[in-house]
Amino acid sequence: MNWTVAPEPYDSPVAALWRAYCTEVSDRWYQLHEGRDTGPGELEREIAAQSGAELVPPRGVLLVARYAGETVGTAGVRVLDATTAELTRVFLHERARGRGGAALLVRAAEDAARALGAARVVLDTRGDLDEARALYARLGYTETEAYKQDSYSDHWFTKGLTNPSADPANRGHSERI
Repeated sequence: MNWTVAPEPYDSPVAALWRAYCTEVSDRWYQLHEGRDTGPGELEREIAAQSGAELVPPRGVLLVARYAGETVGTAGVRVLDATTAELTRVFLHERARGRGGAALLVRAAEDAARALGAARVVLDTRGDLDEARALYARLGYTETEAYKQDSYSDHWFTKGLTNPSADPANRGHSERI
């Protein structure tokens, strides 16, 4: 397997995948609701509003996935309270999908959440992001009540974090990163 996942500063050049993520999810929303792609000004406002500055130690981390050395994905983790971390910015570039990287990236984010002291992970997503909802369900996340208000979110998930060696779904995980 040619995957690596490692922490990266939120403002590093490889974190530029944030723009690709924003473009994809924003275009999907606007296509669904307004029949058009995101306007350049709308995209720039969205990117500026969510810089990622909260994804820095000791209360957060941005992970970057590479496949065969090429930067292809991100996942962010930020501490919400003494036992809860939020999974955010989960994105895998289209050219790298279907190779097991999304699950690997989420599991690495769960490991990062454990290292930050979290006992559970929460996340929010949208109804039109079918692939994301299916991934989270497959990885043991369950739908729950809203933990925050966000005009673009309509599905919220949670997962308790167990010792990774005790979870059969994670066996061998550290060897794959």
